[in-house]
Amino acid sequence: MDKEPLISVIIPVYNGEKYIRTCLENMLNQSYKNLEIIVINDGSQDRSATISEEYPVQVIHLAQNQGLSAARNIGIDTAKGAYIHFMDVDDTVNLDYYKEMAAAVIKTDADIACGGMWNERYRYKSQRFKKIKVYTSLHGRMKATYVGKFGYVWRYLFKTDFLKRQNLRFEEGRFVEDLIFSFLAVYYANKLVVVPNTTYFYYYWENSISTVQDKAHREKYLRDLMHARTYIRNFAHEHNFKIPGINSDKIPYAWKKFVVRHF
Repeated sequence: MDKEPLISVIIPVYNGEKYIRTCLENMLNQSYKNLEIIVINDGSQDRSATISEEYPVQVIHLAQNQGLSAARNIGIDTAKGAYIHFMDVDDTVNLDYYKEMAAAVIKTDADIACGGMWNERYRYKSQRFKKIKVYTSLHGRMKATYVGKFGYVWRYLFKTDFLKRQNLRFEEGRFVEDLIFSFLAVYYANKLVVVPNTTYFYYYWENSISTVQDKAHREKYLRDLMHARTYIRNFAHEHNFKIPGINSDKIPYAWKKFVVRHF
């Protein structure tokens, strides 16, 4: 690689003082150094902003909590990098993550690179790739990622101009916002490359968006989950294709769940 392109890493944080140091040190210790680290302080009421400002990163302060989708959209608008990655403040990646992702996406000129992931709570949702492979067909992209089942946006490194050309935005005011975003991105991509030697560590924390037990919160989460699932099913129907793991390739998906090797 003659010159490392700039990668913008967008990290929304709301009351994340317990995690922000670990997250930012993980970013700054990456073997890939040309990172634009953008922390979106989403109206935090704890020391998240103060801690973030101790590090050589860009911090954008929102006066009021606007939600994860709005914070990520602001990150897209702010990013100067050729590529964008969305990072959750309470997770980490392996130290060669951006080096491997950048090398693969540049070599193949793909719109999206998809890395491996380790899911602490649901181990069967972990995924890793043995070799670099490029997918150009819609079915290949959908099946390689099982994006209809695993909508996590942090699995992907996106070309910035691809996101802007397709006008991809997160729907604000909803949970499970990344399922629709990731699904549409994989649909519209001309090429998607899967990348070995990359691991996003998705940790299980109590009182996260998906685990908090407040009744009203849980009811909204379930409504928004149903909204996202209905959207992608309707989109697939309107565009005449099936979604691997949902209404096609169910046996391979079930087999994957059964035999997946955890790491």
